[in-house]
Amino acid sequence: MKILYYDCFSGISGDMNLGALVDLGVPFSYLVKELDKLGLNDEFDISCERSIKNGISGTKVTVNDLNFHNHGHNHNHSYNHVHGRTYKDIVTIIKDSKISEKAKDMALHIFEEIAIAEAKIHNQAISEVHFHEVGAIDSIIDIVGAAIAISYINPDVVKCSTIEIGYGMVNSAHGMLPIPAPATAEILKNIPIRAENVPFEATTPTGAAIIKGTSSTFTDKKNFKILKIGYGIGQKDNKIMANALRVFLGELENNKRNEEDKELILECNIDDMRGEEFELLMERLLKAKALDVFYTNILMKKQRPAIKLSVICNYENKDILKNIIFNNSSTIGIREIGIDRTKLEREIIEIKSKYGFVPLKLSKYNGHIIRVKPEYDYCKAIAIENNLSLNEVYNNILYTYEKIKNENRGI
Repeated sequence: MKILYYDCFSGISGDMNLGALVDLGVPFSYLVKELDKLGLNDEFDISCERSIKNGISGTKVTVNDLNFHNHGHNHNHSYNHVHGRTYKDIVTIIKDSKISEKAKDMALHIFEEIAIAEAKIHNQAISEVHFHEVGAIDSIIDIVGAAIAISYINPDVVKCSTIEIGYGMVNSAHGMLPIPAPATAEILKNIPIRAENVPFEATTPTGAAIIKGTSSTFTDKKNFKILKIGYGIGQKDNKIMANALRVFLGELENNKRNEEDKELILECNIDDMRGEEFELLMERLLKAKALDVFYTNILMKKQRPAIKLSVICNYENKDILKNIIFNNSSTIGIREIGIDRTKLEREIIEIKSKYGFVPLKLSKYNGHIIRVKPEYDYCKAIAIENNLSLNEVYNNILYTYEKIKNENRGI
């Protein structure tokens, strides 16, 4: 079981998060190439460098708004950007882009968390929300970049520590506001926080939304085997502690799971729902971090045809998912079945093919590669662009992979 763990000892912002994930192993070239698919290249540039804060070495990623050359990227400190986009604008940009469907869904979910918070604060409908700070290009890149990077790492679960939010006041498009800013506070509801060691805004709305939209568990227990550690360096200075974000890539053996890491199947039989309702139910369950959702045709007593809903989920997420099932289906009861799943170790690599760079998913068992699969969204785009069959694209990419592997072996 692969775990991505956020250690927010000094808070989290969008740029700190990108730096940490690149430091953890996400290739910066891959991140840039994927961000190019947003079609916003004339609005920003992005750079990456090694940096040190309070003796901690890490990666600093900077996103510059090309429309505001003189400001640079410093959206941790205050919110002087008054430009921005509506929630609807951002949804359109993401949906129309060519990033992977998994990254799209994650980015849309993160922005939805912000839209819900802003709508409540300003007493507006979500569709009417106009972002200021998080609608600026740097925040869009921070959030979509987070979705791209986390999708690349492909963890089984994302966890987070108690989050340092900082203290004091922050300047915004609406004037001076207390820390945490209203949007940040709204997003972080039901999430453990502290305000102890950072005398400025340690966690931004963007950082809070990334955590809220990706993490399923909040705990200070680091009960896993550490595989990799990444540090994202922030823009500010703090004598008390480094302005940095630490992330761990960890592994937990299936037979050593804690209660919060157990997996369940939630099941129920449904024989009186319209077909269209099943689509929305599945969408909402997957959006709420169900690990898998599927339907099975069954026969009930008196040979009545019905549908069995099966939802695979983590233990700590079961109550949210049960609430969705009860509110979006006609069932009056749900079965809970504890399960153990043996999952292959997964890794994503990138190879250069005749069509350009393409990511491949490697599945391993006991350290040996037993399956190689090119990323579908990339292959589909290549097939459409070159008027080829999907099978032809797959075969060419797999041939290239085997050729590169043999060359590395000296064959």
